[in-house]
Amino acid sequence: MTFITSIGIILLFVLWGIVSPVHFAETANELLAFTTAKFGWFYLIVTFFYLIFCLYLAFSKFGHIRLGNDDDEPEYSTLSWFAMLFSAGMGIGLVFWGVAEPVSHYFEPPAEIVPQSPEAARAAMRYSFFHWGLHPWGIYGVIALSLAYFQFRKGTKGLISATFYPLLKERVNGPIGKLIDILAIIATAFGVATSLGLGTLQINGGLKHLLGLPNAIIIQLLIIAVITVLYLISATSGLDKGMKILSNANLMLAAALLLFTLLLGPTFFIFDTFTTTLGSYLQNLIQMSMRLTPFVESSWIRNWTLFYWAWWIAWAPFVGTFIARVSKGRTIREFMIGVLLTPSLLSFFWFSVFGGTGLHQEMFENLPVGEAVQNDITTALFITLQHLPLGTIVVILATLLIITFFITSADSATFVLGMLSSNGNLNPSNRIKISWGLVQSLVAVVLLLSGGLDALQTASIVTALPFAVIMLGMCISLYLSLKDEEREYRGRLKEKQKKLDKLLTEKYPTT
Repeated sequence: MTFITSIGIILLFVLWGIVSPVHFAETANELLAFTTAKFGWFYLIVTFFYLIFCLYLAFSKFGHIRLGNDDDEPEYSTLSWFAMLFSAGMGIGLVFWGVAEPVSHYFEPPAEIVPQSPEAARAAMRYSFFHWGLHPWGIYGVIALSLAYFQFRKGTKGLISATFYPLLKERVNGPIGKLIDILAIIATAFGVATSLGLGTLQINGGLKHLLGLPNAIIIQLLIIAVITVLYLISATSGLDKGMKILSNANLMLAAALLLFTLLLGPTFFIFDTFTTTLGSYLQNLIQMSMRLTPFVESSWIRNWTLFYWAWWIAWAPFVGTFIARVSKGRTIREFMIGVLLTPSLLSFFWFSVFGGTGLHQEMFENLPVGEAVQNDITTALFITLQHLPLGTIVVILATLLIITFFITSADSATFVLGMLSSNGNLNPSNRIKISWGLVQSLVAVVLLLSGGLDALQTASIVTALPFAVIMLGMCISLYLSLKDEEREYRGRLKEKQKKLDKLLTEKYPTT
């Protein structure tokens, strides 16, 4: 039922995008403008709340609770676990925006900052940290922890609706639960189809830079066809083979690209940038988290921060479900520290290396990085890397990394869609995964042909508003269940202590 309904709704939206792409785009843009303009305050408050909630759980009395039975061990090594959650969560986005976002902010900074000034450069790096740091991983953490806890600790189905049992009881199996799951599937399918399209455009940009291939639709269709075959092979080989191997390969390729760029680029400038930006980010974290501009005519916060917050929330069902699936056996404290801190620190260093290199070339080497970002954002990374020693080799490495990140994102999305549409089955059938894999690619192809890719991205972000409310319900439900479990745990400890005291009294009676 959920599978058929979800695919039906998705195909209706795709049909709308084919028949009337202009109307589809206009409607999606109007809805996004309305939600960010009228509910921007809500996005900022709830996103900050999710982060505080995750930090609280990490260091609370609940931190010792294991996501599974008390004697369960983690299914994956820490390195493989981190590689998989990072590949699914942000990999391809970091490659795409590593240079482009800081340079974009440098030329068009937040309100009241002079463009192309030292202050604009500092703000560019600080807001790149902000948009890709603790807040998005806090959003992912809420859904991932809720799913992992209820699934592995309480034995529920791997569905988002199942996390509402403490609040809704048996009603989670009715229309309300189905609606929650269908919304999660639609947000995931839209978001992934958009990313497939955008990733295809960037791979095309890399091939154009390396081989002179044109940015043409026929090239993009061939790229999607090849990538589809590769990620379906990976998806049908199972998590322990395809996804795990590719994620580890991603991490090694990303480390190699990072190291090459660090050593061949302005190394000491990069370390200085990382250090000063990290300090500025931590110092201004609360202020940036609540920053709107009601007294200044500026759309910068709406176009960047609110867009990102809505985008991360729309992506959260997909990334959260996947992170939950690979996190069995970890304690809540271990889980939260791993999900929040490690990927955030890597994101910070990534932007310092690539964004710092791009800004250094623009500000001190008089190279046209800003012009590349403004003309064709998909080529910004390649043009920046090309100016380094051994630039061609580094560009080849970057293109390979984009391809592997592309495959792992599509692979994990296929797996998650399979889980969500097959009643939470931890190992969905290959038939279901292949069906979703083909649907994702077909949607991306159709929207590339009709010009509706940006509109679908906008439409997927609109789903973030109701899902932000759903996530608040998940926080309440999770807290109530943890509180009940902790009460039972303390009760068992007291009972054991009473029995121990009784035994000691019987064995060593007082005289």
